[in-house]
Amino acid sequence: MTGWRLGYVCAPQPLMQVMTKIHQYAIMCAPTTSQYAGIVALRAGDEAIEGMRDEYDMRRKFLTSNLNRMGLTCFEPEGAFYVFPSIQKTGLSSEEFCEKLLMAKKVAVVPGTAFGASGEGFVRISYSYSVAHLSEALGRIEEFLKELSHE
Repeated sequence: MTGWRLGYVCAPQPLMQVMTKIHQYAIMCAPTTSQYAGIVALRAGDEAIEGMRDEYDMRRKFLTSNLNRMGLTCFEPEGAFYVFPSIQKTGLSSEEFCEKLLMAKKVAVVPGTAFGASGEGFVRISYSYSVAHLSEALGRIEEFLKELSHE
């Protein structure tokens, strides 16, 4: 379940035994609130899932099309609710870009390097927010990019 850190796995028995050992050392169990949310989702989830899928798909397309329009190359992801646009054209490192964007425009994005060295030149942006919030953030990012190009 998106954001609830709750899921399940199906695997061959030998693999399950190893996975269970790792899981037991990493976490005892899912939080009670997540378990209750999981029960609700299992009982009445199909209808809600369709609506959420459509909403996230719309947000994904909205975000990627606008980032690409601004010149931040970004493909449409097929999982989770994050995009990973290239910020290489700015000449800033991922860390610098994120810090400057936060200070100048109060928009928080995650440096690609948080996910390893190959993430340099990219940032991660979540589209779990409303279209109104995403639109506001995109406007600020666009202003930031224009200001950078005039430096």
